[in-house]
Amino acid sequence: MKPTEPVERRGWCVEWHSVNKLDGDVRHLCWDNTTEHAFPHLFRTRAECRAHIEAQYGYVTDRPDLWAEPHGWRKPQAVPVLLRIEKLPTLRPKETI
Repeated sequence: MKPTEPVERRGWCVEWHSVNKLDGDVRHLCWDNTTEHAFPHLFRTRAECRAHIEAQYGYVTDRPDLWAEPHGWRKPQAVPVLLRIEKLPTLRPKETI
């Protein structure tokens, strides 16, 4: 079985960032968990992404206690991404790709 053709989208995502002694330098994309299917927040423009960051995570800049250990939070950043969505075929029991 062949997978269906992938769909690719370019845009901007929110990248979480924290630095602390326990975990080191941690970065990951923030996901939208408000729907049944979790999906990365994807914005068409950097300005839209930055506006979302300010609305959702702007409080981090006003909280020195969150910058310090053990949290080490940093304000998330807008990063360019290429998102590739590919639907794999449904497998029958004992079948592998």
